[in-house]
Amino acid sequence: MPRINNHTFYTAALQAHGETPLGLNWHSTALQHLRFDILLSLLPKNISDFSLGDAGCGFGDFYTFLQQKPKKYLGIDSLEAMQKIAIKKTGTQILLADITKSTLPTMDYYLCSGALNILTPFETYQFIANCYKASKKGFVFNALFGEKKSATYNYMNKKQIQEIATNLHVKKIAYKEDYLDNDISVGFFK
Repeated sequence: MPRINNHTFYTAALQAHGETPLGLNWHSTALQHLRFDILLSLLPKNISDFSLGDAGCGFGDFYTFLQQKPKKYLGIDSLEAMQKIAIKKTGTQILLADITKSTLPTMDYYLCSGALNILTPFETYQFIANCYKASKKGFVFNALFGEKKSATYNYMNKKQIQEIATNLHVKKIAYKEDYLDNDISVGFFK
């Protein structure tokens, strides 16, 4: 179970801010796009040659942000309201699934931006493991970074990230940090 109710957390934001980054609990469009740029820097430049699963896709904003579209895109979200909006915005396939508990379709890469932020450590591990196992080449994600303790948010440190990588037998890890306070982007590659 998330630290707070996932449905309530996102539904309240959607009702207050509509189909905007604030409606996904992002602070701004600029910060959402910065995180997208950092995640893209961890993926191959020729993303059009690969399939991409967007885990916790929200409104499908990452897909609409992309200048170059992947060979195949699959969005996945656990909230029906997000799924409906993402289908409308992207015109692509969006699955309704709990990524912490589901077997995911195989894709070349999986990506996650922001969806780990309110999960428990166990759920975070399950989410990352399921995405990594379903990827042929790797999983890139961002997370809140640091030693903070929060009743709402899930912060990770490099030791925790390394432990997950070791358990999953990740062959190569790439880190991007120092672009925002308390944020890190990570690539787990096969």
